[in-house]
Amino acid sequence: MTKRILIFSTAYLPQVGGAEVAVKQITDRSSEFEFDLITARLKTGLKSYERLGRINVYRLGLGAAWLDKLILAALGHRLALKLNQKNKYDLAWSIMASYGGFAALKFNRAAGVKFLLTLQEGDFTKKTERKVALFKKDFRRIFARAAGLQAISNYLADWGRALGFKGEISRVIPNGVDLPLFTKAYPAEEIAGLRQSFGFPEDSIILVTTSRLAAKNGLEDVIRSLAELPDKFVFYVVGGGRLENKLKNLTVRLNLSARVKFAGSQPYADLPKILKACDIFIRPSLTEGLGNSFLEAMAAGLPVIGTLAGGIKDFLTDGRTGLVCEPKNPASIASAVKRLASLPDKERESIKRTALNLVREKYDWDIIAEKMSELFKQLTV
Repeated sequence: MTKRILIFSTAYLPQVGGAEVAVKQITDRSSEFEFDLITARLKTGLKSYERLGRINVYRLGLGAAWLDKLILAALGHRLALKLNQKNKYDLAWSIMASYGGFAALKFNRAAGVKFLLTLQEGDFTKKTERKVALFKKDFRRIFARAAGLQAISNYLADWGRALGFKGEISRVIPNGVDLPLFTKAYPAEEIAGLRQSFGFPEDSIILVTTSRLAAKNGLEDVIRSLAELPDKFVFYVVGGGRLENKLKNLTVRLNLSARVKFAGSQPYADLPKILKACDIFIRPSLTEGLGNSFLEAMAAGLPVIGTLAGGIKDFLTDGRTGLVCEPKNPASIASAVKRLASLPDKERESIKRTALNLVREKYDWDIIAEKMSELFKQLTV
């Protein structure tokens, strides 16, 4: 008999983030299971129910993000109990210890259905704990009552255990990379034309990031590092976020407007071409749950520079899969950029090749989905 899994997620498609992509990629490949998902509506115009891929998606709320998240946390278990009467779930799956996590906890306590907790958190873990300070006991119960823990990095696995997980099974299973998309080859003239459209001089060495413009990603430090680098080093910023105006103002104040370009958010399908039109991927993160943007750049054939914050240390080894810099240290960032730019071609190509092989061996979605299916089976015996 086919096993049924009920997913609790604060957001889901068409909202797009690492967690949402992971759920779709995994469920699309897990044909041995059937999936329902309860989430917050978050914006007007989205249906209360629809079938997306292999998931029956149920949305709660009125279309106001902050209110709908609270509704999910407070009332999501009621819809789950109603669905359980008909579907008899074998497992609940909470995507992050967030609003959906509170709903999963209440459902577990009311129905006795064991649940798997997935940790995908990318922000500071302490920041997350501060946000839920008023609900500290219930937040910790999400960890304590979970039968299984799946974390996308060792860093998050350690956090889960520190907050009280003592369940049956704990696994580090990372998010994956869309390898066909990011390894796709493009005509040289197409890449050259795109590179020219960025507006930098022809002999520039283009640093690129694909990032939320958030403090945790350390982009202010990259901009400051340009003052310690020759003019040929420039920075192409792909992404949007609340720090956009602050970063733009900093660029003007440091007289770097000709060397820093803000592209805003770009379609996900266009990221591989953008990466291939640049020379070095850089993100001196202050924290990372994993760091999928690094893995995507590695798959696209770019050498990467990053810190060893959070989950990044799972895949970034200095001089082997990329170069390491210190967080909050523009001088260290500039030093790493100079070092990478001065490497002999043979050594640089070795780093790129080793990084690509690592992504293929550990971060292919087919491999990830197979590991997740095995985890589902272990928890639904």
